[in-house]
Amino acid sequence: MQTPDIMGLQSDGRAGAAFATDPLIPAQSALDIRPVLLVIGILTAILGVTMMAPAIVDAALGNADWRSFSVASLITTLFGLGLWLATRGTVRGLGTRQAFMMTVSAWLVLTTFGALPIYLSGVVPSFTDAFFEAMSGLTTTGATVITHLEATPPGILFWRAILQWLGGLGIIVMAVAILPMLQIGGMQIFKAEAFDSTDAILPRVTQISGAMSMIYISLTVLCTFAYFIAGMSLSDALFHAMTTVATGGFSTKDTSLAFFDSALIDTIAMVFMIAGSLPFLLWVQVFQGRLKPIWTDQQVRAFFGILLMFILAIWAYESWNEAHFGLDGLRYGAFNVISIMTGTGYANDDYGAWGPFSVALFFVITFIGGCAGSTSCGLKVFRVQVLFMDLKQHLNRLAFPNGIFIRRFNGRPIPGSVSQSVMAFFFLYLLSFAVLAVLLSLTGLDTLTAMSGAATSLSNVGPGLGEIIGPSGNFAPLSDTAKWLLILGMLVGRLEFFTILVLILPRFWRS
Repeated sequence: MQTPDIMGLQSDGRAGAAFATDPLIPAQSALDIRPVLLVIGILTAILGVTMMAPAIVDAALGNADWRSFSVASLITTLFGLGLWLATRGTVRGLGTRQAFMMTVSAWLVLTTFGALPIYLSGVVPSFTDAFFEAMSGLTTTGATVITHLEATPPGILFWRAILQWLGGLGIIVMAVAILPMLQIGGMQIFKAEAFDSTDAILPRVTQISGAMSMIYISLTVLCTFAYFIAGMSLSDALFHAMTTVATGGFSTKDTSLAFFDSALIDTIAMVFMIAGSLPFLLWVQVFQGRLKPIWTDQQVRAFFGILLMFILAIWAYESWNEAHFGLDGLRYGAFNVISIMTGTGYANDDYGAWGPFSVALFFVITFIGGCAGSTSCGLKVFRVQVLFMDLKQHLNRLAFPNGIFIRRFNGRPIPGSVSQSVMAFFFLYLLSFAVLAVLLSLTGLDTLTAMSGAATSLSNVGPGLGEIIGPSGNFAPLSDTAKWLLILGMLVGRLEFFTILVLILPRFWRS
């Protein structure tokens, strides 16, 4: 039997043995897309049914936009049911190649249909804007092109919150169950015991999705109640809770949480933004009564350590620069550091106006992100840890050539494949940032806007820096070309780069 080698050449079984079991190398069989279409059909039908929730809200309030949601719901549901009926009975499990296809295709298809009610409602002038808003929602980016949110129909505001909430739940399942199996960017280090095989992913996903969904719902309910008690209206409390736990950042106000000007609301937001940025597998253990793992997890400790370092730095700078003082300075500094690092993107003040050090600091924070296996974004803390461990090991080997230095994560040795994946991910991340920033600058954007736009889209953070897309700005003034570039950045960043890169390799499609 012949197997393809790494250079794309044909070799005999002995020469290709090293690659025969590589999950990223396609098997010598035709790719059956029917299971992929079945899963997409089910997800699309669920999305279509979900559209009726904002339709009911608008109808109850006498808003004519209920018709837009009803039409979009009908189209979306029929499309999803059609795919399901045409392919039902074909899924016994998703292989690795099918998982790659499903992950990318599902995000594109759901975004397309998720944009329908936004476009049909007329709150945005073009389908480009509607697609941008839907992609920003499902990837939990939080960048928006809708202006005058206070005057926007409640159904649209509800739909934006739903998109981010569903996107956050989907990201958790993808990050915990799918990406580790695909060995994306070192994520295999977080492979749960239930996911020992890469041959049939779908049955393994269903084993944990129920528990994580209940935790996700519980956190959302608790956050809604807390916001309501703190003074928000019930609708504002629900919509903000959905986007807080999802670390998405869509708000019902143009000025985000600064509109409420409440230290209590800011504190509640900080607590639940952090909750959404912690590994959900650890939350499962917490709800089972095992509290120790969430305090002893190496990634969680590093996450809080990094947060504390940046909060103290920006608090000191605020005081020195006379932007804010005392506890007010701590409140504004902590809130915005947590919001940006977790990828939520809420703002309670224009931190871009605090001074050049603030701009530089928040630019760096944009890249870091939260913990792996959470709704958060960016590089992820564990990848930063692995990079520093590799650097430390290299320096130790230079100083002590005969020494033996073992890198450990949560007490377990880190395989060499994880380091290789993390290094490759880091390189691809920086390369994508550089390319996207250059392309955005070619659309006429200034350097700061182009660089922060590239960073915020790839890291799925939301607000950038500068007068146009900063915390007090909006993405609506950008050209359609810039918006599509940012859409691509949001998708690539959320799907962890390799998922899309693999699909453009000719070898992936070769049977």
